[in-house]
Amino acid sequence: MRVAMFVRNDVLVDARVLKEAGSLTAAGHDVTIVGISRPGMSAAVEREERDGFAIVRVRLPGWRRWWRWLRAPSRLWSIIRRRSGAPGARMDGLDWLAMWRFGNLGWARAAAREAGPSDVYHGHDLTGLPAAVFARQMHNPAARLVYDSHELFIDSGATVGRPRWAVAWLARKERQWAATADALVTVSWGYANHLEPRLGIERVVVVHNCPPRALADTPRSDLVRDAAGIPAGAPIVLYHGGLRAGRGVRELALAMLEPGLERAHLGFLGFGPLKAEVEALAADERFGGRIHFLPPVAPLDVVRWVASVDVAGMAIQPHNYSYELSTPNKMFEAFAAGVPVAGSDFPGFRGIVAENPEGSLGELFDPVSPASIGAAIRRILELPADEHAALVARCRAAARDRWNWETEVARLIELYRDLEA
Repeated sequence: MRVAMFVRNDVLVDARVLKEAGSLTAAGHDVTIVGISRPGMSAAVEREERDGFAIVRVRLPGWRRWWRWLRAPSRLWSIIRRRSGAPGARMDGLDWLAMWRFGNLGWARAAAREAGPSDVYHGHDLTGLPAAVFARQMHNPAARLVYDSHELFIDSGATVGRPRWAVAWLARKERQWAATADALVTVSWGYANHLEPRLGIERVVVVHNCPPRALADTPRSDLVRDAAGIPAGAPIVLYHGGLRAGRGVRELALAMLEPGLERAHLGFLGFGPLKAEVEALAADERFGGRIHFLPPVAPLDVVRWVASVDVAGMAIQPHNYSYELSTPNKMFEAFAAGVPVAGSDFPGFRGIVAENPEGSLGELFDPVSPASIGAAIRRILELPADEHAALVARCRAAARDRWNWETEVARLIELYRDLEA
């Protein structure tokens, strides 16, 4: 089938979208991903061929300038602004609604036009779903529609805290756009159980965002130790991924001050808005040079870097329901690297880390308590050699036998076979 996927990013490092496109291409489908333009791109539309599928990047609409002019200070606008949400670092409700109506939906219409006729329109996340809906309306009303929800968008950090009326508007739009979807694809059973009754989509497919199954165990290395200048023999805890609010950056750092972790070092491998905070923590004298910032690496290299540490730390905070039900990519990457996980005691982590049939794959903690985080890390680091070796072996086996992309994507391939029938 001809498949048009829509995702509101530049399709450079979105591993899930690229893996899905590659797997569907390998299964015989003709796939095009429609994303947004890269920084500095001059053309309105850019096309690229990669790994057998096409990527089309469409420029975002320029709505902010005229919107700022329209929102110029006046008594009327001041009243509207106060009632629509508190101004500040975050957009108020009216600005956020404008971003959706003129920015996100403006891009969605342009992306839908570029996609052309297809047999399946596949929208990634709530920001990509409207483009898939518009494309079907424009080109082929008989086409299939797939909603691929990577998170609980209405309950995520991007939405929680907005004015109630604005969130209610977006929730209604999600239900409206999803009402005619043939299937819902999502990343965990927790998300599936939450979204299915809310959206009323009959066919639900869970595809956890795991890395590909390795042909052989990833060897232990010193990539993080060498890059950060960590002394030989010092234990290493690693946070890898986006440096964003709610990911427990500060809580994880403070855990390194707990008793028993005086020799341990903590590395942050990634990028995001909290980069400056990580750099400030690294310079904080309390840590004695044991906090390190490392720039992000290519998605295909992540597992090799994780394989050079002792514990993968994931202190996801209870900031929103989407976080509490998450099963982060980094957890599966740690298993593939043979590295135990120290993670938040939330349902997603608990069902995989603590309830693994062959034995635990790490330790859980209270994510708001640095003492609890530190104790969980210490329990892993202080395991006797034979127990630690068994834990590492369980992590590798879990990645090889269960938590890998080949196992997960089989359900997506089956869905597409059914859509084709």
